[in-house]
Amino acid sequence: MKRFFSSVRARATLGASLVVAVALVAAGAAVLLSLRANLTDQASGQAESAARGVASQLAANVPYGDLDLDGEDHPVQVVDGDGRLVAVGDDLESISGTGVDSVKPRPAASAPPKSEGDDDDESEGDALEAGEISEDPAKVTSGSATVDGETQDYRFAAVEVNVEKKGDLTVYAGASLGAQQSAVSTALTSMLIGFPLLLAVIALVTWLVTRRALRPVDAIRSEMAAITASEDLARRVPEPDTHDEIARLATTTNETLAALQSSVERQRRFVADASHELRSPIASLRTQLEVGVAHPELLDVDGAVEDTVRLQELAADLLLLARLDAGEKPGGGHVDLAALAREELSQRTRDRADVRMDLESVEVTGSRGQLARVLGNLVNNAQRHARSHVTVATRADGAWAVIEVSDDGDGVPEGERDRIFERFVRLDDARTRDDGGAGLGLAIARDVAARHGGTLTVSEAPGGGALFELRVPAVTR
Repeated sequence: MKRFFSSVRARATLGASLVVAVALVAAGAAVLLSLRANLTDQASGQAESAARGVASQLAANVPYGDLDLDGEDHPVQVVDGDGRLVAVGDDLESISGTGVDSVKPRPAASAPPKSEGDDDDESEGDALEAGEISEDPAKVTSGSATVDGETQDYRFAAVEVNVEKKGDLTVYAGASLGAQQSAVSTALTSMLIGFPLLLAVIALVTWLVTRRALRPVDAIRSEMAAITASEDLARRVPEPDTHDEIARLATTTNETLAALQSSVERQRRFVADASHELRSPIASLRTQLEVGVAHPELLDVDGAVEDTVRLQELAADLLLLARLDAGEKPGGGHVDLAALAREELSQRTRDRADVRMDLESVEVTGSRGQLARVLGNLVNNAQRHARSHVTVATRADGAWAVIEVSDDGDGVPEGERDRIFERFVRLDDARTRDDGGAGLGLAIARDVAARHGGTLTVSEAPGGGALFELRVPAVTR
């Protein structure tokens, strides 16, 4: 049972069924109450009409024995001012709800004469004239009566009338509630039979519609399970042509799979390229050490040191890339780019091209070490391609702090300006490894820029050559 209700289809069907069931019960109760109230009001009207008909006869001085009391349809009682039953409908065997349970009349010859004091005691406006019928709404009560052996529930209406020589009389007439009870019972029976059938139809339709709507989800789940089992990220989930939320889910899932596949492939290429780059300096260093062991006089100490430094720098680059890929945040320290540039450039001793500086103080928030690494990588790249000089400039540009590194070399072809920021990529004229470049410097620089909320782009320098521009948000005062 628990597994059944873990299904979205089952929960949707149950939820829809419960909502419809509550709505049907509420609507059915409202209909029954309204039907019962209307029929009750109708019976009350019929009872009052019958009572006023008898009262009209009394007002016309029709003797009690000649009254048309219509006992089969409307049980009638006529009661005098002393509460005595003076006339009753034919075949009335018992009655309750009128206040007078008697069914045997005891008529009086005439009303007792009134004294002057009695006239004074009555409120003016309440007393009825002889032959007058009360215009006030009839008092209505519920009760039961047995007529000709059949007992039913009734609505009784009481109408007052003043009759000459008989005084004030009250006419009670009833209207059967059998039609009301029969109609309510029929409606209730129809609801008890129809509502479950309607609820079953709604539940079945909801189940089928939900199953059809969720069929693409099952297909997506099955394909994702197959992708997980096979580890084949080239596969894609089916995309329904319904243009709804499920279709958008499938599209997003395929985009996620594509991004994941691209990331995995990029990671594999990175591992392969890193292994290739590490193999060369390690093999060279091993060869030199083995030669040194066999022939100490032939040991190239400078070459061994150069290979060791190259290996150390490559390992540091790979470690930094791994930290960046892991989402390492740059930190929240304030860094003056002009001071950073002066410090980093003053420590360079083996540059072959002259370095010119045009530095304006501007502060940013981030990692001093990572920003220094970016500047060093940009200057190293410029040194490899410059003919005579490299220019380093810092400046503020609105909300941005800018570092510009340019050279007077051949520049970067426009079609290659995005590719040079990929890892282990070298342009054709820079593929020699004599200078120790592994194709990671610009990739690291762009990743660091992105981590600091900035950008790194390359364009053509005003005097020819390449112009690398790093933009990061400046500190606002």
